[in-house]
Amino acid sequence: MNFRSTIVRRILGEQSGGPVATGGEQPVTKRPWQRVSRRVRVASLAAAVVAATLLSLALSSGSNNSTATSPATAAALSSPDAAPQLHVSGNKLVSASGQPVLLHGVDRSGTEFMCVHNAGIFDGPESLASIRVMKQHGINAVRVPLNEACWNGESYVKHSMAGAPYRAAVTAYVNRLTAHGMNAILDLHWTDGQYMGGASACASDQAMCQKPMPDAAGAVPFWKSVPQAFQGNNAVIFDLFNEPYPDQANHNSQSAGWQCWLHGGRDCVGIPYEVAGMQTLVNAVRSTGANNVIMLGGLTWSNDLSQWLSHEPADPAHNLAASWHSYNFNACSTQACWNKQLAPVIAKVPLIAGEIGENDCAGSYISRLTTWLDSKAASYLAWTWNSDFNCASGPGLITNYNGHPTPFGAAYESHLRSVAHMAD
Repeated sequence: MNFRSTIVRRILGEQSGGPVATGGEQPVTKRPWQRVSRRVRVASLAAAVVAATLLSLALSSGSNNSTATSPATAAALSSPDAAPQLHVSGNKLVSASGQPVLLHGVDRSGTEFMCVHNAGIFDGPESLASIRVMKQHGINAVRVPLNEACWNGESYVKHSMAGAPYRAAVTAYVNRLTAHGMNAILDLHWTDGQYMGGASACASDQAMCQKPMPDAAGAVPFWKSVPQAFQGNNAVIFDLFNEPYPDQANHNSQSAGWQCWLHGGRDCVGIPYEVAGMQTLVNAVRSTGANNVIMLGGLTWSNDLSQWLSHEPADPAHNLAASWHSYNFNACSTQACWNKQLAPVIAKVPLIAGEIGENDCAGSYISRLTTWLDSKAASYLAWTWNSDFNCASGPGLITNYNGHPTPFGAAYESHLRSVAHMAD
């Protein structure tokens, strides 16, 4: 999710009680509020190439292709309450024993934006107590958005919030989640790369907003590093890139957008930085020896899966799932579209709706959507479990970390409890 105004107001301590006003033309299929531009940081291509090379060496030195499981991960795996170890079987997520697993979860925003604003690493608690509150609300999965620059330790991020400190904090939180029954989804959310074309979210070449596609210089080292931190823990899912929109960069061209999505590089017309396509990122993950389930979102901010099957990357582990994002203001927000576009995908691979929500501080849309997804045995997570995100413009599920819900959150909680009751 990329509600820039909500995030910037959060950083500035100015979160209001009402919707964030729009101040400019936005693509109607995405978000009806203004994004905040930031200063452009100019860097030479030669410096970028050198930095990327050094970064790749630093992140991979001594551990690339390692199959060793860290003590923290081993402890998470040995917990009696540990989350299921997942793999793909046909069109389902299943546990190590072959039992089908459905994820009913939330997104936990903060780790994608706090660090690059020198405001910390998490937005709100990451304690065991906070995890227990989520479990009490019927949540069994948490999606953790990550910042490429903070994980990779880029120089423009404050040292205490970048590189080893950031990676250690995120790893510890994810291990707590999986040790206590929560599957974790790690999502590459904000990345480097200057983009000022159609639907640009910011002018900065730093990881300050959602870019149309991942940058090869930072995203490839990122996805060669992250799996090593969770080696052997298949309760963790890797969501390769939050919300691609290369189609917006090339005059809404779907065919060219899907080519860019898969291959990156020269196929990405209108994106000035070197793009890593989804096949490249799948290869990066698998080069580490990790067999974790990988999620891939489609075009138009992950709301379009129309050509996902025909552009599915090759995966030697055969552990790919389709990622889909759905809000009431998106293009594909009707049952007719779901039946036409999603049902064929669900028939072939697992579908995980990594973000669902609505901007009216209510629950009518997600109630219809989750009912449909339940009928197809698909997984879903609601955006977002943050108490300082406005109910409509966040959209936020809770008003405090004791789990007191907003009207939107109450609707989602009610649905999760009904699903749990039917499963009993």
